[in-house]
Amino acid sequence: MMKKSSKYLATLLLAVTLVAFRSDSTYENEIKAWHQKRVEALKTENGWLNLAGLFWLEEGENTIGGDTKNTIIFPPDRSDAFLGKIIVKDGKITFQAKEGAEVHFQNKPVTTIDLLPPGKPVVLEHKTLRWFIIQRGDKFAIRLRDLESPYLTGFKGIETFPINPDWRIQARFIPYTQKKVSITDITGRTYEQDSPGKLVFTVDGKEVSLDAVGTRERLHFIFADQSNKHETYGGGRFLDAEGPDADGNVWLDFNKATNPPCAFTPYATCPTPPKENRLSVAILAGEKRYNDLH
Repeated sequence: MMKKSSKYLATLLLAVTLVAFRSDSTYENEIKAWHQKRVEALKTENGWLNLAGLFWLEEGENTIGGDTKNTIIFPPDRSDAFLGKIIVKDGKITFQAKEGAEVHFQNKPVTTIDLLPPGKPVVLEHKTLRWFIIQRGDKFAIRLRDLESPYLTGFKGIETFPINPDWRIQARFIPYTQKKVSITDITGRTYEQDSPGKLVFTVDGKEVSLDAVGTRERLHFIFADQSNKHETYGGGRFLDAEGPDADGNVWLDFNKATNPPCAFTPYATCPTPPKENRLSVAILAGEKRYNDLH
């Protein structure tokens, strides 16, 4: 009887082990597939790897092109000498092309065009360059892309920590009725964002918390942790999570922690972690430091 019982227990243990192995293997494959999509998105035309410049505009006329006589100098090996001028006046921003300049919008030659119409931004094209207007506070800038940027052509992927399901942590969502989170970006601009709530969870026996921004349905976190000193990007990382379930629980999967755009290019304007989200523990999961750009 004892032999049969021992054999049954051994068989049961093997079955449980195989199920756990398949479960861990499935989870690991899901994370790998998710991360591959994340990498491919960085490499697209709208990704972060092809940023080639960030130029703040002044009121009045701002000439652009590869010649040093321009107000704003595009990469001279990528741009004709003089492309035209961007005019900032009374809250309007327009582009006037220099006669004969090969500047296009949606594959059609441009003479004069409004760069801030309602809806989607206007993206102008010249050879491998693309540019459009961004706004930060009351300031406007040209965001320049180069489809053959060395940051893109030299990209070889992002190193990550080994995928570990233990870093998928259940957290308790505590809603806020009215709270603003103060966030400063790398340009020094500080702004307030609404927070739907905070998450409380435990790492290595220590209770910690993160304040969310975004919506209650889709939570976003800008966080710092002790791994930023050596293993991960010094300016912190990002993490997204679905909103709380009916019991007020949220799953935080730190295997999906990502570097901010500033880890890949000096031309982004990333937010830095707010004081509420500077953790006293090390999160050894997700993306590692990239190429020591910063």
